[in-house]
Amino acid sequence: MDHGGFILDSKWKIQESFGAHYFPKSFFVLANDRRALLNFKENGTFFFPIIAKPDIGAKGKGVAIIDNIEELEKYHKNCTLDYLLQEKIEYPLEIGLFYVKIPGQEKGNITGIVFKENISVVGNGSSSVFELLKENKRYALQLNLLKNIIDENVLKVILPSGISKLILDIGNHSRGSLFLDYSSKISNLLTDTFDRICSTFPSFYFGRLDIKFDNWDDLELGRNFKIIEVNGSGSEPTHIYDPSHSIFFAWKEIKKHWCLMMKISIIN
Repeated sequence: MDHGGFILDSKWKIQESFGAHYFPKSFFVLANDRRALLNFKENGTFFFPIIAKPDIGAKGKGVAIIDNIEELEKYHKNCTLDYLLQEKIEYPLEIGLFYVKIPGQEKGNITGIVFKENISVVGNGSSSVFELLKENKRYALQLNLLKNIIDENVLKVILPSGISKLILDIGNHSRGSLFLDYSSKISNLLTDTFDRICSTFPSFYFGRLDIKFDNWDDLELGRNFKIIEVNGSGSEPTHIYDPSHSIFFAWKEIKKHWCLMMKISIIN
């Protein structure tokens, strides 16, 4: 990806280059800007909840759901990096779509799709939410994190049998989300749609678009979706993290994408 001289994989710079209408309403905040939050309060900039995330990503570190101005003030005080405030998108589905285009070629390709299942539990009528989380091997490593960011009363709730509850609405592998390879969903129509979208940024050749959307039919037609993040040359083809894949599959996919990135770089 040709970054045009701006900081490597700055989410804000990439978002500005793509076009704001594809993204949630967003604002860039300097970590040392003492008046930033005052301006937001005075202008009524946001309706909560909102998402806060560092401008330079680090595999989900520093991403938070902010529910009120007090939480935002605390986040701003503790954050040492420039960050984005982003409207929280409530579409139910989330994917990471990897797009590659060789410079000079008319069309690009989707090289992989990862579907993200966020942390959730299903009640049994007797166990608390926290107990249900403890019983799940995948969530065991997230318990300390969840105790710090989820209301204690929520963790004590006993769900009726068969009732599911979403615990954390952040689609990140390091936050416990299950990543599933949905590359079988790649179609000519979906490829044409996102080739058209990505072509609005002529120097974008390689990267992953994290997308929240309503349903697959609309997504193929470019309707009812928002790109919540674009990751450039530092991004991974995250469909490799599907538990059904072997380490050899992952190595093969990483090698394939590195070779494509090398080809793009040589041409550029």
